[in-house]
Amino acid sequence: MDLEINVVHAQALLSGDNPPLLLDVREPAEYAIARIDPSTHIPMGEIPGRALQELEEESPILVLCHHGMRSLSVAAWLRQQGFEKAQSIRGGIHAWSNFIDPTIRCY
Repeated sequence: MDLEINVVHAQALLSGDNPPLLLDVREPAEYAIARIDPSTHIPMGEIPGRALQELEEESPILVLCHHGMRSLSVAAWLRQQGFEKAQSIRGGIHAWSNFIDPTIRCY
Protein backbone atom coordinates (compact mmCIF):
# COMPACT_ATOMS: atom_id res chain seq x y z
CA MET A 1 0.00 0.00 0.00
CA ASP A 2 1.45 3.34 -1.07
CA LEU A 3 2.12 5.89 1.66
CA GLU A 4 0.76 8.68 -0.56
CA ILE A 5 -2.20 8.78 -2.97
CA ASN A 6 -3.58 11.45 -5.28
CA VAL A 7 -6.90 13.23 -4.81
CA VAL A 8 -8.65 11.27 -7.59
CA HIS A 9 -7.81 7.97 -5.89
CA ALA A 10 -8.78 9.44 -2.51
CA GLN A 11 -12.16 10.56 -3.86
CA ALA A 12 -12.82 7.09 -5.25
CA LEU A 13 -12.03 5.50 -1.88
CA LEU A 14 -14.13 8.03 0.04
CA SER A 15 -17.07 7.47 -2.34
CA GLY A 16 -16.94 3.69 -1.99
CA ASP A 17 -19.17 1.37 0.01
CA ASN A 18 -16.75 1.15 2.95
CA PRO A 19 -14.95 4.52 2.99
CA PRO A 20 -11.78 5.07 5.01
CA LEU A 21 -11.58 7.56 7.84
CA LEU A 22 -10.63 11.00 6.54
CA LEU A 23 -8.25 12.49 9.12
CA ASP A 24 -7.66 16.24 8.78
CA VAL A 25 -4.48 17.29 10.61
CA ARG A 26 -4.60 21.05 9.88
CA GLU A 27 -4.89 23.67 12.59
CA PRO A 28 -8.37 24.67 13.85
CA ALA A 29 -8.29 28.02 11.98
CA GLU A 30 -7.51 26.21 8.71
CA TYR A 31 -10.24 23.65 9.33
CA ALA A 32 -12.70 26.51 9.88
CA ILE A 33 -11.83 27.99 6.45
CA ALA A 34 -12.31 24.83 4.40
CA ARG A 35 -12.98 21.17 5.07
CA ILE A 36 -14.21 17.98 3.49
CA ASP A 37 -17.17 16.41 5.28
CA PRO A 38 -17.26 14.00 6.89
CA SER A 39 -13.80 14.21 8.38
CA THR A 40 -12.18 13.73 11.76
CA HIS A 41 -10.17 16.74 12.88
CA ILE A 42 -7.06 16.18 14.99
CA PRO A 43 -4.38 18.87 14.55
CA MET A 44 -0.92 17.48 13.75
CA GLY A 45 0.52 18.51 17.11
CA GLU A 46 -2.17 16.53 18.93
CA ILE A 47 -1.73 13.31 16.93
CA PRO A 48 0.82 11.66 19.28
CA GLY A 49 -1.43 12.19 22.30
CA ARG A 50 -4.71 11.25 20.67
CA ALA A 51 -4.13 8.79 17.82
CA LEU A 52 -3.78 5.64 19.89
CA GLN A 53 -6.93 6.44 21.86
CA GLU A 54 -9.15 7.77 19.04
CA LEU A 55 -8.13 5.92 15.86
CA GLU A 56 -8.51 2.26 14.97
CA GLU A 57 -5.26 0.58 13.97
CA GLU A 58 -6.89 -1.84 11.54
CA SER A 59 -9.00 0.73 9.69
CA PRO A 60 -7.92 2.54 6.52
CA ILE A 61 -7.08 6.20 7.21
CA LEU A 62 -6.59 8.97 4.66
CA VAL A 63 -4.65 11.88 6.13
CA LEU A 64 -5.26 15.39 4.81
CA CYS A 65 -3.58 18.76 5.35
CA HIS A 66 -3.20 21.95 3.29
CA HIS A 67 -0.63 20.88 0.66
CA GLY A 68 0.35 17.35 1.69
CA MET A 69 3.52 17.78 3.74
CA ARG A 70 2.05 17.52 7.24
CA SER A 71 -0.24 14.69 6.16
CA LEU A 72 2.73 12.77 4.76
CA SER A 73 4.58 13.15 8.07
CA VAL A 74 1.52 12.07 10.06
CA ALA A 75 0.82 9.09 7.78
CA ALA A 76 4.44 7.94 8.14
CA TRP A 77 4.27 8.34 11.93
CA LEU A 78 0.97 6.44 12.08
CA ARG A 79 2.51 3.59 10.11
CA GLN A 80 5.40 3.46 12.59
CA GLN A 81 2.79 3.11 15.35
CA GLY A 82 1.12 0.15 13.64
CA PHE A 83 -1.53 1.91 11.54
CA GLU A 84 -0.53 0.01 8.39
CA LYS A 85 -3.41 1.39 6.30
CA ALA A 86 -2.62 5.09 6.82
CA GLN A 87 -2.10 7.07 3.62
CA SER A 88 -1.47 10.73 2.89
CA ILE A 89 -3.46 12.64 0.28
CA ARG A 90 -0.89 14.25 -2.05
CA GLY A 91 -1.53 17.96 -2.56
CA GLY A 92 -3.91 18.18 0.39
CA ILE A 93 -7.11 20.17 0.46
CA HIS A 94 -5.58 22.60 -2.04
CA ALA A 95 -5.41 19.87 -4.69
CA TRP A 96 -8.87 18.64 -3.67
CA SER A 97 -10.28 22.12 -4.29
CA ASN A 98 -8.50 22.43 -7.64
CA PHE A 99 -9.24 18.97 -9.05
CA ILE A 100 -12.26 17.52 -7.20
CA ASP A 101 -14.50 20.14 -5.62
CA PRO A 102 -14.04 23.81 -6.55
CA THR A 103 -16.69 24.81 -3.99
CA ILE A 104 -14.14 24.11 -1.27
CA ARG A 105 -12.34 27.36 -0.60
CA CYS A 106 -8.66 27.66 -1.57
CA TYR A 107 -6.55 29.60 0.87
